[in-house]
Amino acid sequence: MKLTSNKFQHNEMIPAVYTCEGENINPPLSISDLPPQAQSLVLIVDDPDAPGSTFIHWVVYDIPVTGHIKENSVPGTTGINDFKRRNYGGPCPPSGVHHYYFKAYALDTKLDLPEGQTKAQIEKAMQGHVLDQDELIGLFSKERQTAGRV
Repeated sequence: MKLTSNKFQHNEMIPAVYTCEGENINPPLSISDLPPQAQSLVLIVDDPDAPGSTFIHWVVYDIPVTGHIKENSVPGTTGINDFKRRNYGGPCPPSGVHHYYFKAYALDTKLDLPEGQTKAQIEKAMQGHVLDQDELIGLFSKERQTAGRV
């Protein structure tokens, strides 16, 4: 399984349009080499560089098995993020360059949980059901964006 985006490469800067400095919409993602027995996908986006603890930006589960997640979309059932919202919350680091982990999981089942689950609740429900996974890391810094070096 491979997770990519045509808007940024692994370990490269995320364009401002997908952050709090822009439209704050999710980037398009492609998922290739999915296991044939996959029944659903999960997508979690988080920032382990956040002060205090990992900050959750997006939780989506029960995504139909697909090779593409469209820009500015709601591809499945939405969980709650650390902005206390059920939608994508783009990168918005207080200082420095942060790493944003876009993590995709192929499951052998559909979770069938109500909307608003937390990352921890989804990770617990996924236990024993992950067929494959991949991650795409994007970087962002408001200072670098403002300085025009990105």
